[in-house]
Amino acid sequence: MTELRRIQLLNPRLANQIAAGEVVERPASVIKELLENSLDAGAKRIDIDVEQGGIKLLRVRDDGLGIPADDLPLALARHATSKIRDLEDLERVMSMGFRGEALASISSVARLTMTSRTADATEAWQVETEGRDMESRVQPAAHPVGTSVEVRDLFFNTPARRKFLRTEKTEFDHLQEVVRRLALARFDVAFHLRHNGKSILALHEARDAQARARRVGAVCGPAFLEQALPLEVEREGVRLWGWVGLPTFSRSQADLQYFYVNGRMVRDKLVAHAVRQAYRDVLFNGRHPTFVLFLEVDPAVVDVNVHPTKHEVRFRESRMVHDFLYGTLHRALGEIRPEDQLASVAPAVMRPTGATAGEFGPQGEMSLAASLLDRQPQPVDGSETSSISAVLGGGVGGGASYRSYRPESSSMTAEASGAYQAFYAPLAPSAVAAPLPDVQGDIPPLGYAVAQLKGVYILAEGAQGLIVVDMHAAHERITYERLKTAMASEGLRGQPLLVPESVALSQRETDCAEEHAEWFHRLGFELQRLGPETLAIRQIPVLLKQAHAAGLVRDVIADLLEYGTSDRIQAHLNELLATMACHGAIRANRRLSLPEMNGLLRDMEQTERSGQCNHGRPTWTQMSMDQLDKLFMRGQ
Repeated sequence: MTELRRIQLLNPRLANQIAAGEVVERPASVIKELLENSLDAGAKRIDIDVEQGGIKLLRVRDDGLGIPADDLPLALARHATSKIRDLEDLERVMSMGFRGEALASISSVARLTMTSRTADATEAWQVETEGRDMESRVQPAAHPVGTSVEVRDLFFNTPARRKFLRTEKTEFDHLQEVVRRLALARFDVAFHLRHNGKSILALHEARDAQARARRVGAVCGPAFLEQALPLEVEREGVRLWGWVGLPTFSRSQADLQYFYVNGRMVRDKLVAHAVRQAYRDVLFNGRHPTFVLFLEVDPAVVDVNVHPTKHEVRFRESRMVHDFLYGTLHRALGEIRPEDQLASVAPAVMRPTGATAGEFGPQGEMSLAASLLDRQPQPVDGSETSSISAVLGGGVGGGASYRSYRPESSSMTAEASGAYQAFYAPLAPSAVAAPLPDVQGDIPPLGYAVAQLKGVYILAEGAQGLIVVDMHAAHERITYERLKTAMASEGLRGQPLLVPESVALSQRETDCAEEHAEWFHRLGFELQRLGPETLAIRQIPVLLKQAHAAGLVRDVIADLLEYGTSDRIQAHLNELLATMACHGAIRANRRLSLPEMNGLLRDMEQTERSGQCNHGRPTWTQMSMDQLDKLFMRGQ
């Protein structure tokens, strides 16, 4: 039988140790809290000394405002802070740490010494405490203006938790990552990190664009900076700026992704979903994008007080934020051209991604593509080389030859094949001659073709060296983009079902479907509510006849409830168009003439996302003269 136990107040030491379980997980947790306090104090230089991965010693010294002597003991008390006063402050939090629990939690599981001096004080004061008795001792000390916090012997009084710590290297790697994250958040502050007496990071203050780019290179590696696209977009009081990695600079893990909201790094599922959608068409399966991005919004529309470690946030206008992020990144990636990828170092000056950036959601391809349909590849100055669509004798606006497409040789349905030809046959241009370009003029980004290798690769001479193009992969992307543009301009045709399909849902899900009925209709679906928890599918897009309609609608509604938007229908359509493009693209072992090869290169320079095929594989690469000289040991 369960014993009746009376309710009682926890003693302060136990309460602090419980709070420490939420705040202090490892040395990295401690350094995060201490650095955030230094930044909130207005520090412009922070020195960090670490021993044994932070388990033996963590020392943080800053040149901030300091703490008055009378406030030092109070700084170690629970729920004591100088950063908020009332509920109104909590609704517009701009400081990093504000809960008033960090120092009390740390001092309950370690030996803590804090020394501080304000600008108007004649001397510094020091407060010292240990985890067992929690009694603080205050005494005078020598210290310049600012604060030093020294944390020794972490978890010395909780050996069970100390056993869960990893090796010194692992703990220091976690700690170093925290320093890197904050160093990217505050370019105006210098950070110096030493481990066991050895300098690890020396990041100086970075106030201009070039200095900020250098810091990004120092934190994320020079390879990221060389393969990243700077961007800066502002709309309706929301600003997004930073660097997005080219799709070809993807990683096997999501370990180079830094996203900040008003200077606070977060890992938010809404943000992750928007980024994943933006990269959907250009990443190889299983790869992860890279980015360092900063979102600035009104503090009143974002809640940062939803998690003890403040790693998560909640947006008041989540749909708007999601669509802004997706739209901005989608257009930025779409505007990447070979000349961007050929740049040896990413330019330090931010560039906008267009007036319409961020003004559409996941179906933006369908709303903006009509204006792109009229865009025709222009010949390079001094050259009469035409697009690959012309020299190959037909195709979809420079894409695949629809006359050579054989639906019986693929898994395409007869309906899809008929829709394919009905949509795109009128777009096929007539064949024209294409004389060789004048190689003495300005060299275009992908250069001029000189040969074809094994019927698979095009070899071209560029301004910086040799360019190798996978002709099938490149033509596949060109065709795919033209198919998407054509479909967007023509719209999606629906096909009524002879027998409507009934779907059982919750009332919340059917309410959502009814609310978005017009949106479903534009995508070729017709839904009808039959009851509080029943939905009927009466029409589906003609190109998705073979799809599992009920499952697709369920998944779309789930996305709408979770994120306020969904791209599943567009993703299914894009998969179908990608299959069409793959079958319509020029095949391996197809011998091309030099004009045909140059036409393909010019089309690549005009096509969005031409650096990757539909499956995320690269379509071209370059070997510079320096690389070739090194390969053959020239000049050594």
